[in-house]
Amino acid sequence: MSNSEYHIPVLLEESLEGLDIKEGGTYVDVTFGGGGHSREILKRVGEEGQLIAFDRDADARENLPEDERLIFVAKDFKFLETSLKMKRIEGVDGILADLGVSSHQLDTPERGFSYRFDAPLDMRMDTSYGKTAAEVLNEAEEDELVMIFSQYGEITNSKKLARTIVMKRSAAPITHTQQLEGIIQSCIPPKRRIKYLSQLYQALRIKVNDEMVGLRLLLQAALKVLNPGGRLVVISYHSLEDRLVKRFFKAGNFQGKEEKDFYGNPLTPWKLISRKAIQADEEEVMRNSRARSARLRVAEKK
Repeated sequence: MSNSEYHIPVLLEESLEGLDIKEGGTYVDVTFGGGGHSREILKRVGEEGQLIAFDRDADARENLPEDERLIFVAKDFKFLETSLKMKRIEGVDGILADLGVSSHQLDTPERGFSYRFDAPLDMRMDTSYGKTAAEVLNEAEEDELVMIFSQYGEITNSKKLARTIVMKRSAAPITHTQQLEGIIQSCIPPKRRIKYLSQLYQALRIKVNDEMVGLRLLLQAALKVLNPGGRLVVISYHSLEDRLVKRFFKAGNFQGKEEKDFYGNPLTPWKLISRKAIQADEEEVMRNSRARSARLRVAEKK
């Protein structure tokens, strides 16, 4: 499989511009995937530059280029700080995070990330670890399911959805994508099937992979490992992620509450490079429909 088939890098030029890459610098791509962003970073860092790439998905290894300037870490990016310490890397000049699911993951039926195929409900980024989506659906208490659907999927009828799943699973375990859709037919609003299922699958994926906790840990670690003047570029795909990143960039905390000095100046560890989220233009969306929901934000460590 070619790298372009694995995953088309979203907002490529915008993210590289945001990183403001310097020759000889040390950079991190915490979501290697198909390696599209990483390859372009390597073109710009020069012979003395270095790139550390993270990915917990074993399939990503197939896309690694042979380049001595690249260090690959087969771990979740929430281990960024400890992994860099183990590599004796004191500080980095830029970090890129392209959040969400790769084209490869969505288009591989057996991974269970998409309702387009009848497949086992897995959804784990790292298939060697953790509970599958099926296990979450069959084992979680009703109240927990309500929380997952409402908080992570922003599903308005989350109580009805959770109650339906709990009732149906008592007759037979929920194991496959099409089985799940059949079970929840009464919950899906007319003419909104795709939107509703997308929200449901997003909620399950976030829960299965502990994505919001991972993002918080990444943002905190980035603030520690970036050199002064280093950039953090984050591409998010839903409002939960983007809101968290926006608040952290604004205030240095997840509440978005700005602290001020004696003179009323905001005390924040970040300088905002992008005041507003950068979005893909119409041409890119036409080439790659998954760019439609992408939001890119850039901040520089003071």
